Amino acid sequence: MAMTSSVRFSMLALVAANLLPTAATLAQRATSRGTSQAPALPGAMPTSSHDRVYTGDQTSNTVSVIDPGTNTFLGTIALGDPRPGVLGALYKKEIDVHGLGFSPDGKWLAAISVTSNAVTLIETATNRVRGTVYVGRAPHEAFFTPDGRELWVAVRGEGYVSVIDPRAMRETRRIPTTDGVAMVIFRPDGKYAFVNSSRTAELTVIDVASHRVVKRIVMPSPFSPNLAASPDGQEVWVTLKDVGKTVIVDAQRFAVLGTIETGPVTNHVNFVTTATDKLAYVTVGGENAVKVYRRDSGTPSLVTTIATGDTPHGLWPSADNASVYVGLENADSVAVIDVATQRVKAQISIGQAPQALVFVANAVPSGSGTANLGRQNVGLRIEHHMLVVPSAAMAKGKAVIRSLGPVDAVEVSARQAPAGAMYDVYAVQNMSAPYGKAVKLAHVMVKPDGTIDVAAQLQFFASGFGNVVIAQEGQLPVGASLSAIAIPVLELASANHCSMH
Repeated sequence: MAMTSSVRFSMLALVAANLLPTAATLAQRATSRGTSQAPALPGAMPTSSHDRVYTGDQTSNTVSVIDPGTNTFLGTIALGDPRPGVLGALYKKEIDVHGLGFSPDGKWLAAISVTSNAVTLIETATNRVRGTVYVGRAPHEAFFTPDGRELWVAVRGEGYVSVIDPRAMRETRRIPTTDGVAMVIFRPDGKYAFVNSSRTAELTVIDVASHRVVKRIVMPSPFSPNLAASPDGQEVWVTLKDVGKTVIVDAQRFAVLGTIETGPVTNHVNFVTTATDKLAYVTVGGENAVKVYRRDSGTPSLVTTIATGDTPHGLWPSADNASVYVGLENADSVAVIDVATQRVKAQISIGQAPQALVFVANAVPSGSGTANLGRQNVGLRIEHHMLVVPSAAMAKGKAVIRSLGPVDAVEVSARQAPAGAMYDVYAVQNMSAPYGKAVKLAHVMVKPDGTIDVAAQLQFFASGFGNVVIAQEGQLPVGASLSAIAIPVLELASANHCSMH
């Protein structure tokens, strides 16, 4: 059934059609250069400065661009204004840049903005936005079919996959799936798509040619943020963020092979295949680590755990399987893991709150590839504080404070707290008791899963406050007094980026 969506073009669709190669050309280029959604098998060209790493930066509303040949940050592509500039009634740019996908030939990048319902098509050689297609509520992730003919978008807020014609830049159909559809990935042969959900305990299998659901596979929990197909087409790994597990699915028989405990806030997964090993890398946000598993014929075995930095989120291997790039959501940077040593060999500062990350081989066939890049909200202050949750010895909490320019964003999270307990969250003057002047940021109830999540904006946290404290409901922190000075506080949400996405 054909659907019409609202489309805003930076150039006419006719021009875009001339710029975009045909599906046949896309398929031929993908085969000859080895660029595809699934990471490459051994034999790809070594990483060079013709390749690119991209991150979707949710707070700065940018796409960050990295040269993996030198592991240097090149700049940002601004799709919207940084927070809090998105709050105006007449604001019309993108909000919450999050998901990323790329065309089989590496020439096109699709960036998904969750809150503005946008799919932005970017030409990788020039970093230029060529058009934006608006879909249904809260799209999350998207990817091109392996033949390049279609771009499939998971519309999480409405429970369907939006199919876009990337040449015409318009939606052509909708595939009903399930509530909370989160991401779409394709088996490397292009015959089937796998769709997970953030609200339903189900993995949906879709026949690509007919656009019909052919299988629904029950998952152990309803919150899956990510999944990936192995480059040999044999397995799909599905992460479950709320229970800290990863499910391995047989991609040929559409059956669950097993489930492994990967750790709290299990985020994204991806694969590395060398001449001697088949590995899976899983980001575990609650442990600030990446876990590496060997894909044995039986249950995957843990090879090592790599400390990365605060809240690893998206990740992708280089095409030559020599490095793995990891976005650090609460460090505003990308960690680079050396596969040979399984150690972090570089850390690169980028835009704010990176979510999805992709590696695109030969994105810039010639030239510097630095045109149309800026530095929106790069290098701004970010602080981290470990928090104590009262009457909860096992609970672990933290606060992340980011400079947004005119205000500071304060994100507070905790896990393993007593479900249903009530707490007050304060910004306080001093690092320890007596805490001095205090401003109440939020009054919260611990969720049934034992988590606390608060996102607020406080004008100039750094100029008057040194820490964040979680206190029992109705009790001030020790030695604290409520500030008599009117300090603007805007509570934005009851959940932070990490827990929501």
